[in-house]
Amino acid sequence: MTSADERPARLDVGVVGAGRVGAVLGAALQGVGHRVVAVSGVSQESRDRAGLLLPGVPVLAPEDVVRQAELVVLAVPDDALADLVGGLAATGAWQAGQLVAHTSGRHGLEVYDAALDQHVLGLALHPAMTFTGTRLDLDRLVECCFGVTAPEPLRPVAEALVLEIGAEPVWIEESARGLYHAALAHGANHLVTLVAQSLQALRAAGVATPSRVLGPLVSAALDNALRAGDAALTGPVARGDAGTVAEHLRQLQSLSPDIRPTYVALARATAERALASGRLKPHVAEPLLDILATDQER
Repeated sequence: MTSADERPARLDVGVVGAGRVGAVLGAALQGVGHRVVAVSGVSQESRDRAGLLLPGVPVLAPEDVVRQAELVVLAVPDDALADLVGGLAATGAWQAGQLVAHTSGRHGLEVYDAALDQHVLGLALHPAMTFTGTRLDLDRLVECCFGVTAPEPLRPVAEALVLEIGAEPVWIEESARGLYHAALAHGANHLVTLVAQSLQALRAAGVATPSRVLGPLVSAALDNALRAGDAALTGPVARGDAGTVAEHLRQLQSLSPDIRPTYVALARATAERALASGRLKPHVAEPLLDILATDQER
């Protein structure tokens, strides 16, 4: 984290949305000396989370949070963000010169269009991290990356806010926000589904502690992939073992209906990438791809 002498001026912060992300970011900003003056939360879970992470901070309606803050953090679902900005603009809650940072990965600065005539200073600060909504996340924020998009004059301000909580700003062009977010969702959210499916299959195979068996393998595979990309690939698809893959498909037939199609889709994508890189030769890949294509047509 930055030292006290390097930090920007302390700000009165309002957090709209005390979900897993908003409450944690509020606590992180408070931890480096900013003052969280108000927070909003609709559900009882959000209110309880605010009470734990931001004790003593009043829970108010969104427009009242905005009116009290110099920096507003908008931590709401992506699809609700534009309507929230527009609704607050309609109530006249925004203040000229007010810093506003949303945490959406998908959106950049276009969601502030409805508030432009009220002269807010909009930023996009997306933490590339999965959140539990507990103090555990405060440690995870340190050294994680934030996807930053801002008007060029505000870039130093946006990056300073990220740096002072110990994270790393990564500049994302406005036009690339959608692709940036798709990449993260594909890599992280779908990984959860993949691991959960593998755990289910191991339990069905009679493994008593599937996480103990799968954990070291997945951790090593992830580390290798981050270091080497496609070159880290191992296993039957990379070898073109069509018979083994056919047996996998037969065994997965008895499990929940989402698992086998996921295996087929990922095995096909893996084979195509292995072919493109030259790791898998066309004559070896052909019977494998035939099996996968036949299964996909079912």
